[in-house]
Amino acid sequence: MSMFELVCVTHRGLCADDLPQRVAVLCRGGVSKVILREKDLPEEEYEALARQVLAAGGDKVVLHHFPRVCQRLGVPRLHLSLGQLEADPALREQVKLLGVSIHAPEEAVRAQKLGADYVTAGHVFATDCKKGLPGRGLPWLEGVVKAVSIPVYAIGGIAPDNLAAVARTGAAGACFMSAFMACPDPQTYVEGLRQITD
Repeated sequence: MSMFELVCVTHRGLCADDLPQRVAVLCRGGVSKVILREKDLPEEEYEALARQVLAAGGDKVVLHHFPRVCQRLGVPRLHLSLGQLEADPALREQVKLLGVSIHAPEEAVRAQKLGADYVTAGHVFATDCKKGLPGRGLPWLEGVVKAVSIPVYAIGGIAPDNLAAVARTGAAGACFMSAFMACPDPQTYVEGLRQITD
């Protein structure tokens, strides 16, 4: 069985320090992907931030939402909403690694048919990012994993106390946003998660 992956999803508003610097520490600490999810930014500002984060995280950095930035920077890794990919399936041909956000097993199947290399599935547990909405739960996540043959990364409310249960569903990994952005010592935090999943 391949190693359970830890994925960082960025949110510069929650970042306790310099975002590129934090990304560098997380990548050194063992995070396998960094999804630069700052879609509130205008495209030009996103591109400027992407240059800095790519310098810090290299080929672990996956750009999000802005396919033209991928093209301009020559980055072959892109994460999209399912709606974006369905509206423009040719985006699949633009990159080598394509991730898609999904919220139901049937959406995961559609993403896979359109050529997605992986999906993020959530939200699994209740989270501040989706206030007032209950999590979809572990049986739901297991259903997503069983519906597709591509890697599924759990997202939403993942924490040290539920990480082992997430790994047992067959998910390829888990995404962390708030914890990776705000923890005082990212390297130690990642090491602690590794001890749970290894």
